[in-house]
Amino acid sequence: MNEIDKFLQIRTNNVKPAKGRILLSEPLLGDYFFGRSVVLLAEHNEDGSFGTILNKPISANFNEVVKDFPDFDAPVYLGGPVDTENLFYIHTKGDLLPDSLEIIKGVFWGGDIEMLKEMMLLKTILPKDIRFFIGYSGWAARQLDLELEKNSWIIARANAKQVFDIEPTTMWEQIVNKMGEEYKYWKNFPVDPNSN
Repeated sequence: MNEIDKFLQIRTNNVKPAKGRILLSEPLLGDYFFGRSVVLLAEHNEDGSFGTILNKPISANFNEVVKDFPDFDAPVYLGGPVDTENLFYIHTKGDLLPDSLEIIKGVFWGGDIEMLKEMMLLKTILPKDIRFFIGYSGWAARQLDLELEKNSWIIARANAKQVFDIEPTTMWEQIVNKMGEEYKYWKNFPVDPNSN
């Protein structure tokens, strides 16, 4: 085992993948979508896993990306490499938006799209209450487990405050800081170690 491998070895934190947990990519994962990413799992079971990347905003705003919706001043995020022609969303208004699925307390996936448009018009949902994503992140059965065995990810518990209140561009670093002393060095790795 070389020095970098030793340095990156992840201690088991006894948190298992499950709906509502977050995945933090290890610092040297150089993938376009998943490098320094924070993924909220919307589902994890024997058939596979899916969720959305929380911390990859795109440069266009909502109405530049999505047509046939009311004016809504909200950012849009890159949710993952799967189904990038479609819009997905998480929100805090599950009590008002029919067909929403609760991921964790206070955070809901999807819901009735026509009702969402009406809520936007009536301003019963505001940009602070919802996050929009182009595409999502998905894993086939056992695929995520294999990636966890290769130390590509560490799992952490999540809450609504983390999901909606942490600035997305610093989210990975802020959550890594809360993971404990053994992970503090992660943020010091260069994004591209070959550029050093």
